[in-house]
Amino acid sequence: MEGGGNMQKYHITRRDLLQGSAVAAAAAAFCSVGEAATKASSTTKLPTIKLGKLSVSRLILGSNPFFGFSHQSQELDEEMRRYHTSERIKMVLDQAADHGINAVAAPPYEHWIKLFQEYIKSGGKLRIWIAQPDSPPEQMKDAIAAAAKGGAKAIFIQGARVDEQFESANRLKLIGEWLEYIKSFGLPAGMASHRPDVHLEAEKAGLPTDFYFQCFFRPDTYKLEDREKAVEAIRQIKKPVVGYKILAAGRIPPAEGFEYALSHLRPKDGVCVGMYLKQKPDMIAENASLVARLSKQAR
Repeated sequence: MEGGGNMQKYHITRRDLLQGSAVAAAAAAFCSVGEAATKASSTTKLPTIKLGKLSVSRLILGSNPFFGFSHQSQELDEEMRRYHTSERIKMVLDQAADHGINAVAAPPYEHWIKLFQEYIKSGGKLRIWIAQPDSPPEQMKDAIAAAAKGGAKAIFIQGARVDEQFESANRLKLIGEWLEYIKSFGLPAGMASHRPDVHLEAEKAGLPTDFYFQCFFRPDTYKLEDREKAVEAIRQIKKPVVGYKILAAGRIPPAEGFEYALSHLRPKDGVCVGMYLKQKPDMIAENASLVARLSKQAR
């Protein structure tokens, strides 16, 4: 989960947070952002990036909270699943669209596809679904096909599946086949990873990617040095990269996490953040305001 809140399993120390980018200034700025967000109209202007030929908002809505993937505790996982009824998920999507977010990243689970199709048919405001299939290797092509036929506008292979293949004897072979299969549907193709070296190897191998999703933190450690390595790798890649888990699944305050990410990413790069509105109802407005302001400052 992203967007702030619960500090369980908080491996990042206060001393860690006081090192690196200007945290104190960012925290102070976040107070003013919060005030501005509550007063702002629902017309936040966000910059856009390109995933292949697809134009998406620089801030992409993550879906981990919808499915109870908090990366914090089983209790929070269950709470998220209880909270996110179909109607609440649709409400979150509309609220995101109201604040300039035009895309959501979500796996092509059957119940998600049904929900999103119903949402679109009923006039839902957020129109772009970026699929992240996470199926086992023997089912991956079926998941890709389901995403393409279900209305996804771009598809990227989920990070855990990519990392598993990279660490196997196959390395990049199957990943390349999956990417080619995505391309066969005429969609932008990408891949995600929790490691900083995988995408660099994919580039060297000439895999047919249009974009990448790069995790800022290793999910087993959440150390600040992780994101430094991630950013170093991103800067060596010519294609657009979307940073995810930039808030260490809720362990880093939004002001600090967004400030670090957007001051180190390039204008063609984006961020993907899940938001749990039960913890903070105005989270979307505040995060969108942060991205809009910090993107202008970084120009």
